[in-house]
Amino acid sequence: MITIGCFHAHYSNIALIEETLAPYEVELVHYVDPGLDRLKHDADFSEVVIHEKVAQTLQWIAKCHADAILVTCTLFATVLEQEATQVPVPVIGIDDPLLQEMRRVPGDYIIAFTNPATIEGTMARVNQALQQEDENGQLHVAKTSQTDAVCIPGTFELIMRGDQQGYLEAVREGLQQIAEQYPGKTVVAAQLSMAPAAAQVAIDRGIPIHSPLALLAAYLEKNLGLARQ
Repeated sequence: MITIGCFHAHYSNIALIEETLAPYEVELVHYVDPGLDRLKHDADFSEVVIHEKVAQTLQWIAKCHADAILVTCTLFATVLEQEATQVPVPVIGIDDPLLQEMRRVPGDYIIAFTNPATIEGTMARVNQALQQEDENGQLHVAKTSQTDAVCIPGTFELIMRGDQQGYLEAVREGLQQIAEQYPGKTVVAAQLSMAPAAAQVAIDRGIPIHSPLALLAAYLEKNLGLARQ
């Protein structure tokens, strides 16, 4: 049985991953560290701090007999390109399945966030994933894809203080408004914590909202060889 070490910034992500991967023969070991989210507004906070903490934790999880690591926080995932290469096991960011899908299906995407601190790094990952070479060998974002970021204000504070129901409702309303504001564009809920709200909008209003959770199981099946029970 494969063991996946799951690196979270908030405990609420544990249940989402457990439920999604329940049909599979996999051991999930969870590591939760809310520290970076608590420090990000400090005057001396920088990306260096993120790199150091993520690198340290990835090495620790790998040392604790993990066969692979799943990073569920988009703030942590923003530095994976550099730090994952230093770890002796596969490291998967929660947005990797979404990035793969966006490469596969070019179009106009609205990337919705609740945590403002993750926007810059995540959009850099998105733009890098969508890059293509031109006739001169230069990399550019594919002309067939257009991406814009939108933050749903006043929401992230709710989940960080434990008001999960309030967060779910606020994100659901925010995603619904964004989808109605941008008809014809594909709305993506960038963060794992937004996935239940995205699913609720799809059920209530028939508006499909992409989320990291929807594609995760199939992605892990393919890339880690997860087998169903």
